[in-house]
Amino acid sequence: MRSVHATHNMFAVSANLRETAINTEQTLDTTMMFDIGDIAKVEARRQDNSNQAIGKEEPDLIYDNGALTSLAANASMAMPQHFAFMLGYGLGNVASAGLGDGYKHTITPIEGGLDEDRENPSFSLAQRYGKTIGKILFASMFVDQVTATFRKDDWVKIAGQFKGTGKHTLDVESETVEALDNATSLTLDANGVAGATAAARLDNIQEIKVELTSGVWTQVEFSAVSAETPAVITISSAGGAGELTVNYKILYRPTEAAWGTFPARVSEDPLKVAKISVIHGGKWNGTSFSGGRTVTSEINSLEYTLNNNGECEFVPGAGGDYAARYFRDGRVQKIKLDREFRELVMRQHVEDNDTFGIYIKAEGALYDATYKYQVEMIFPKCAVMTADPGVDSKRLKEDVDVQVLEDDTYGSVIVHVQNMVETYAGVTLE
Repeated sequence: MRSVHATHNMFAVSANLRETAINTEQTLDTTMMFDIGDIAKVEARRQDNSNQAIGKEEPDLIYDNGALTSLAANASMAMPQHFAFMLGYGLGNVASAGLGDGYKHTITPIEGGLDEDRENPSFSLAQRYGKTIGKILFASMFVDQVTATFRKDDWVKIAGQFKGTGKHTLDVESETVEALDNATSLTLDANGVAGATAAARLDNIQEIKVELTSGVWTQVEFSAVSAETPAVITISSAGGAGELTVNYKILYRPTEAAWGTFPARVSEDPLKVAKISVIHGGKWNGTSFSGGRTVTSEINSLEYTLNNNGECEFVPGAGGDYAARYFRDGRVQKIKLDREFRELVMRQHVEDNDTFGIYIKAEGALYDATYKYQVEMIFPKCAVMTADPGVDSKRLKEDVDVQVLEDDTYGSVIVHVQNMVETYAGVTLE
């Protein structure tokens, strides 16, 4: 029986390999865990004819102008792979190299764009709805926004806003079969029905209806599906006399395409906020972060945001009912710090209008005898925009907004992720 339990939902992505071109599906290589409420959406661009002179008060037609796609992906128990995947595609430039038994991925902002159609690399994504309800494949998804949250007494969290061109493929078919009005079996044109057992195949027939009268469709009961290709479906007679040939519409899941077999999931422990370290005010020299002040229990939460301000655009020559360009309108990165108000250090940054570095490290377990699963985020040049004091319960607090700036030598951000995955976003080993 088809399950509507959302815990059966699954996501698969091309985390390791970027798409070779826009709207060109890439092999799905990783099943990625996101939160239970995350659902990928097809945003249909449909419009009625209410703005036309049609001789009626209300619209009577709907026009189809293609679609866009989106997903708000949340990892509320974030792992290093979530950072590598989201920031690898969100910032756009990844260099991977071996480190002990694992790998170190250095992620930096892409300069300019990847190609004439993509400012950032794109990936393919598929979602399974429930258990056997269906699956959907999306081409050319882009990480438009990322938010990483480090809040006391919690897990590290990371969330991504993905935008897609709208190109998608459902693993269901709607097929019209002509047969007599008292038929007790229907044969599909060419396809088999997904499922290794009789019960599974029956579960993958979602609807059969018959047009006994023009424009009037009546539901048809069905009881068995053969394992043959094309499949034969046993149905209950629609009650006709066997004198008319009528149309039957069958909605079913055909024998699964290659993309419908989701790959293995990467096993990593979630990162804990209790194991992060934050340094404020130091300097990055290209290989290490020196100086500054280690910030510890005063932090209530620290939030990093990346916004590419990108849009998927419908441009001439695309030839499909989907967008064919992703344009990044201007990358913006910010850090928000909610801290106990212990001194006027942050306020003085505003007074001095100076700049400084910020370093964040989240460590996990060892993956070999020497190296740990780890995420490092280095911001060589930052400035405090506002530092507003307040009260949280009976404690003084300070809300600090930090603007991430682009350093002449080291850029705006360097992210290092250590784990057991060889590469992200299609970059081969050095």
